Amino acid sequence: MPDLSTPAALDAALATVSPGLAADVGKLDGDILVVGAAGKLGPSLVNLACRAVEQAGTGAKVYAASRFSSPGSAEQMAAYGAEVVAADVSNDEGLSKLPDAANVIFLVGAKFGTQGNEHGTWATNAYLPGRVAERFADARIAALSTGNVYSFTPVDSGGSVETDFPGPVGDYAMSCLGRERVMTHFSHVNNTPLSIIRLNYAVEMRYGVLVDLATKIKAGVEVDVTMGYANVIWQGYCNEVIIRSLLHASVPPTLLNLTGMDTISIRATAEKIAAAMGREAKIVGTEAPTALLSNATKCHELFGDPTVDVDELITATAAWVENDQPLLDKPTHFQTRDGQF
Repeated sequence: MPDLSTPAALDAALATVSPGLAADVGKLDGDILVVGAAGKLGPSLVNLACRAVEQAGTGAKVYAASRFSSPGSAEQMAAYGAEVVAADVSNDEGLSKLPDAANVIFLVGAKFGTQGNEHGTWATNAYLPGRVAERFADARIAALSTGNVYSFTPVDSGGSVETDFPGPVGDYAMSCLGRERVMTHFSHVNNTPLSIIRLNYAVEMRYGVLVDLATKIKAGVEVDVTMGYANVIWQGYCNEVIIRSLLHASVPPTLLNLTGMDTISIRATAEKIAAAMGREAKIVGTEAPTALLSNATKCHELFGDPTVDVDELITATAAWVENDQPLLDKPTHFQTRDGQF
């Protein structure tokens, strides 16, 4: 297990290039453009992409495109070795600023604040992706989606697989399915190779389901286990899979569930975190018979398993939160069952 005890150590772990990633990046022709590079996943993904290009020795450029509204985020990308493109891609001017690239990773999405801004959510999650797909009709594209496009499944089912018919609940999930449908349309129309990555839930020590639980436990807040089960996955693995999925982009698009192979019990996980912190978890509620779960067998067969497993993530997260290390303060709201975020 890598050292995950400090921000510097965590960033180094997230930027560790596996032999498989270096080999796959070496097979990519052209530059890599990350659109939406300043979100939760973006910075560590950009860093990993830069390191992978460096190790592969291809000489490709990694472009990081975003509005960069947070102070220092653009400078951070530049320090990784990326070429920074400050652009608001929701308008024509911003789209025109994006450089041509043979490989595009699309990370833009809106989740929280959906209620009351449904129109804006749909514009970001369904309309904008179509415009980007048209702009990069000649590229290969890896687009981030979500497991929320599936319906809830029985907790002992192993989760939804890629061939299951979607059943999104609420405007966020429905608009994400809209993203997939619109990008798939342009993939067919323009013969654009596309991979669609349905992710739930990425975790590292600064945010994610495990951080949500640990911060509640530390604050003495009740942990509701009605949404009693979930999948989690090390973010370093997520970043690697998203980058490597470019080689698996196809027409029709390749669908890929990205998550852990374990269905974790929220009750048992909260109790493990509490024990590691020397605290008590205040559990309330009764587990529902269904949960939002995905089966990632296809992903793990293609790319192998993560280097950090769930128990190691639990231990590292408990220590991180207990020691007051910095957090992103971006709760996942994984407990939500009504689709309103």
